[in-house]
Amino acid sequence: MGKHLRNLGHEFKKNRALFVMIAPAVLVVLIFSYLPMSGLILAFKEYRFNLGIFGSEFNGLDNFKYLFQSGTGWLITRNTIVFNLVNLISSQALAILVAIFITEINHKYFKKLTQSIIFLPYFISWVIVGTFIYNIFNYETGVLNHVLQLFGLEAINVYSMPKVWPFIIAIFNAWKWCGYNSVIYIAAITGVDSETYEAAAVDGANIFQRIKNITLPCIKPTVITMLLLQVGRILRGDFEMFYQIVGNNGQLFNATDVIDTYVFRSLLQNSNLGMTAAATFYQSILCFAIIMIVNAVVKRIDKDNALF
Repeated sequence: MGKHLRNLGHEFKKNRALFVMIAPAVLVVLIFSYLPMSGLILAFKEYRFNLGIFGSEFNGLDNFKYLFQSGTGWLITRNTIVFNLVNLISSQALAILVAIFITEINHKYFKKLTQSIIFLPYFISWVIVGTFIYNIFNYETGVLNHVLQLFGLEAINVYSMPKVWPFIIAIFNAWKWCGYNSVIYIAAITGVDSETYEAAAVDGANIFQRIKNITLPCIKPTVITMLLLQVGRILRGDFEMFYQIVGNNGQLFNATDVIDTYVFRSLLQNSNLGMTAAATFYQSILCFAIIMIVNAVVKRIDKDNALF
C-alpha cells in the first residue's frame, strides 16, 4: 500500500500541471454525476416531504412491486425497447445510406449543399418538430386532412389511431438524426484508401459492387462502435421527442408511453417520488446489463470491435 502511495505521489509531482488542469472536470463529475446518486435510496423508501430523503421510512421493494403489478412497468419497458430498437436501426441505416450517397457525389458545391441540407434538421428543436407534426395531422386544420378532402376522401383523426404513431415517430426521428449520424460515417468512408476504389474500377467493378465489397466492409468497425454506444441507451427514451410529439394525449399512452415520459407524468400528477425513483433505478440497471451483454456478444464474435 505504501509503495502505491509513493508511486502516486511521484506521479503527482511529475505531472502536477496535468492534474491541476483535470481537477475542474473531476469536480464537476463528482458534484453533478456521483453525489446525486445518493438519491437512489428513494427507490426503496416511502417518501414523505416532512421527513425528507433520509428520514423517510424504508419500504423494501414495494415501489418496484407496485410498478410491475399494475402492468405499467411491463408496458413502458416494452415500448421503450421497441421504439429505441426501431429508431436505432432506422436512423443508423439511413445515416449510412446518406453518407454513401454524399461521398459518391462528384460535384463539389452540390455535395456541400446536399450535406448542409441533410444536416439542418439536427438543429431544429423537437418543440418545432412537434408543431410541424401537429399542423400535418390535426383533425380540423391539418394538411393531411385538407389533401384528403381535396380528393373527396373523408378526414381521419390520426390522434385517435395509436397503431400509426410508432411509424410516425420512427420516420421523424430518422429524419432529424440521419444528417448528424452521417457525419461519422462520411469521415470513416473518407478514410478508406482511394487506390482501392481505383483498382476496383479498373477491374470493372460498378458503383454498387464497390459499395458492397469495399465501402461497407471498411466502415464495419465504425458501425459496430456506433451501435454499441447507442445500445447503452436502449432503455432511455428521448423524452423531449415523445413529449413534444405525443403530449398528454391519453389515447396514445399505451402505444407511445416510455419510461421517461411515465416518470415525468407521475411526478406531475402523483408526486410519488419513491415510485419514479424505482422506475429510473430499474431503467439504469437494465441499460447497464444490456450494454454489458451486447459487448460480451460482440467480443466473442469479433474481439477487435468490442468496446472493452
